[in-house]
Amino acid sequence: MSESGQPPLHALPDGEAELAVVLRLTWEDVAAIGQEASRLAERAQRAVTLDEAVSHRLRSRPPASHAKPPQAAGATALPVSAPNGRAPGEQARQAIDKINGRPGQETA
Repeated sequence: MSESGQPPLHALPDGEAELAVVLRLTWEDVAAIGQEASRLAERAQRAVTLDEAVSHRLRSRPPASHAKPPQAAGATALPVSAPNGRAPGEQARQAIDKINGRPGQETA
């Protein structure tokens, strides 16, 4: 449980999720994030927070090599269908609500 009383993970309206974390960083890492924020602010022509800079960096880099398990030779990926015809964003929100112990909003 987070100290602020906020749930550590919640769904956003755009289908993404927000995770609140506390990180211990070296001053060099903080400086690098600041430089990233400066570059992003120059491109966006507006002020950018360190949170935005980190989020942008995480979204723009290629996925980690360990993000997907390797497939065996000859294996084919099976399509995943949404149960009950729910959109992936709705499924994510329901999963997050379940993790946070909140009752889910059922849709018809």
